[in-house]
Amino acid sequence: MKEETERKVRREQEKGNDEMIRVAIIGTGNISPAHIRGYLAFQERCKIVALCDIYPEKAERKKQEFGLQDATVYASHKEMLAREDIDLVSICTPPYVHAEIAIDFMNAGKNVLVEKPMAASLEECDTMIETEKRTGMCMGVIAQNRFTNPVMKLKQVLDCGKIGRVLHAQVDSFWWRGHCYYDLWWRGCWAKEGGGCTLNHAVHHIDMLGWMMGRPEKVTAVLSNAAHDNAEVEDISIAIMQYGQGALAQVTSSVIHHGEEQQLIFQGEKARISAPWKVYASTSKENGFPQENTRLEEELEEFYEKLPSLKHTGHEGEIDNVLSALENGAKPLIKGEDGRLTVELITGIYKAGFSNAAVKLPLEKDDPYYTADGIQKHVKHFYEKSASVENFADVGISVGSSTQREK
Repeated sequence: MKEETERKVRREQEKGNDEMIRVAIIGTGNISPAHIRGYLAFQERCKIVALCDIYPEKAERKKQEFGLQDATVYASHKEMLAREDIDLVSICTPPYVHAEIAIDFMNAGKNVLVEKPMAASLEECDTMIETEKRTGMCMGVIAQNRFTNPVMKLKQVLDCGKIGRVLHAQVDSFWWRGHCYYDLWWRGCWAKEGGGCTLNHAVHHIDMLGWMMGRPEKVTAVLSNAAHDNAEVEDISIAIMQYGQGALAQVTSSVIHHGEEQQLIFQGEKARISAPWKVYASTSKENGFPQENTRLEEELEEFYEKLPSLKHTGHEGEIDNVLSALENGAKPLIKGEDGRLTVELITGIYKAGFSNAAVKLPLEKDDPYYTADGIQKHVKHFYEKSASVENFADVGISVGSSTQREK
């Protein structure tokens, strides 16, 4: 009975193969299972046909673990460029090769979905965007936290205007990583990882801030490495972003915070809202002191509760969005320009922190921090790497705390 069922599933899959989006996964490390599971959630729409890793034994393990028997394993992405049966490529490699791989595949007529951060420099981001336009391919950038109910609904509440103009935003991107985290050969190196917690952890929250508030006019920042003397990069940064009409955002990026409590708080003219969802509204007494505005709080609560929930969330939600874009000839929610803005905000934080000066945005092409080489020449090595482990045991990873409603 089991064999007959499996044969039936295969027949149905083969029957629909001409309409299926054929997918390749490049890089089969810690984040690749999120992509694989995301595609497997839509087996009637897509099929994983290739896996690639510079350590092909890792790709082979993922193939066996997820039952991807029809997927071919490769040791180099260049071996795959000539395959005509690949429609979409998920790039799950370290950041310093994102641009090269994405550009190669788009030039070969493949659509790409690039893990965060989009690239190691604004120059690379711009070349990727230019390649997408020239080739007519579609490029999406992973920012899966947008595809969570608290964040998606928070964006909709902000856009409805009920809290008035945003006056202050507080972004707490708190993570915790042990000392050995940076022993992995490519981590903790400016040339390979592209940065520390600001680029590789707070990228999620900085993306959300850029999505919700746009580009600030000016950035100031302080960077430090307080607990990881085996890494060149920062393990904490605190930045202040200045917007028009006096609005400010404070962004803390960290891998030294126990508990990994993460939140986005927006203080508007009329009310405070956040993810995790919490609302408080004030009106002024005659003497200027606050009193609670329960009517507006109830209105905001009702608006929030009536917003529809996402059918698919996280990587699965973003993959669904990208598949739909390809199926309908549209653009995904998170495009190259969105990924670029996030990299620009992070680059601004690095420039401000290492120059000890306020940095005006946007950053222009003649800025010394525009290229990867320019960044390398201007950043500080907090420490030099003291260990280099080729691979860790596969013991799983954590993806931060929940942004679900506070109880």
